[in-house]
Amino acid sequence: MDTITLISLLLFVGAMGKSAQFILHTWLPDAMEGPTPVSALIHAATMVTAGVFLVCRASPLFELSETALMVVTLVGAVTAFFAATVGMVQNDIKRVIAYSTCSQLGYMFFAAGVSAYAAAMFHLFTHAFFKALLFLGAGAVIHAMHHEQDMRHMGGLSKKLPITYAMMMIGTLALTGFPYLFAGFYSKDAILESAFAAHTTMGTIAWAMGIIAAGMTTFYSFRLVFMTFHGKPADQHHYDHAHEAPWSMRFPLVVLALGAIFSGMLGLPMVSDGWFKSAIFIAQGHDALANSHHVGFIVKWLPFVAFLVGLALSYYLYMLRPELPARIAARFSRTYEFLSNAWYFDWLYERMFIRPAKLIGKGLWKTGDETIIDGFGVNGLAATVMRLAMGMRQWQSGYIYHYAFAMIIGLLVLATLYT
Repeated sequence: MDTITLISLLLFVGAMGKSAQFILHTWLPDAMEGPTPVSALIHAATMVTAGVFLVCRASPLFELSETALMVVTLVGAVTAFFAATVGMVQNDIKRVIAYSTCSQLGYMFFAAGVSAYAAAMFHLFTHAFFKALLFLGAGAVIHAMHHEQDMRHMGGLSKKLPITYAMMMIGTLALTGFPYLFAGFYSKDAILESAFAAHTTMGTIAWAMGIIAAGMTTFYSFRLVFMTFHGKPADQHHYDHAHEAPWSMRFPLVVLALGAIFSGMLGLPMVSDGWFKSAIFIAQGHDALANSHHVGFIVKWLPFVAFLVGLALSYYLYMLRPELPARIAARFSRTYEFLSNAWYFDWLYERMFIRPAKLIGKGLWKTGDETIIDGFGVNGLAATVMRLAMGMRQWQSGYIYHYAFAMIIGLLVLATLYT
């Protein structure tokens, strides 16, 4: 392995952890446990996107290593697919959106992997608007439902929360890439078309996985909408007391909704040649983004077909036949458990890393610290001094004739030695 490849791969490992890519993704769904505005900042605009930004800014290094670019493409594609499969079965409203973030970050990375850095940055830009909108919208729903986050306990809230519903619908349409009006259509399609136009094996694999993930994204996004805002209320008490959030919470939703609608059209120059100038370097022959404008009709419209399939399936299962999902989950219980437990990565890491680390820590604590350091060191030395002091204490009787006798014995010993 040459030095450039090694440097690029090590940088990418850091970016994987920062942007929650496959294998190093487990922290991201847990990060949404905090306050919803914090979740919006973490997932939409600041921390998780730093890894994508790093790879794009380090393009002069990655462009010199085909191996590193293939790894970035593969990891991004697998992440987009993996997170979408998990998002389809989550019931916590914020956790669904969290896995959506993980999936969208995968899109950004495989765009960078096929040298379409501008498309990756474009999707990073549009994603900030609609993902922050979805998180803050989820926060408004949780506020209305008195801190309830389980979608199975919601339903019918469109009548109680019409503004929040409208804003969440805009965010959902932007995320799923509804054509021509919403931001996700422009940025996500630019990524998929670039992956196909790369004309490489890895690019084609990423494109295919991205199309499938797009269908799953539509499915779980509208599943969230249908379970939360449509149908009959699952918890009548919470429903009766549900109310719109104050304008201090709703006004940011309106602002973000404008971004979710118009940022795609306004940001289109990002994918035109030369917009980033010297900030991004693309090696000769890496023409995926330039060729993306010339892909065929089917490639351009296949993401919309995936959107329609995901929407139809979600509508059928959660609006027309709401009893079916539970029956399907029971019929395919092992698959459902596998997806519900996020491919058992938390279970695996618990046994591979957390438990051994706890055992090592306990061993160092009990044996190393308490037995060796404290027992033989600090406490052992103190105990030895204590024992010596207790022994010497026996010599101090307090009687004068004992001390006189000791002095006489001492004088006799000295006289004996020096005569």
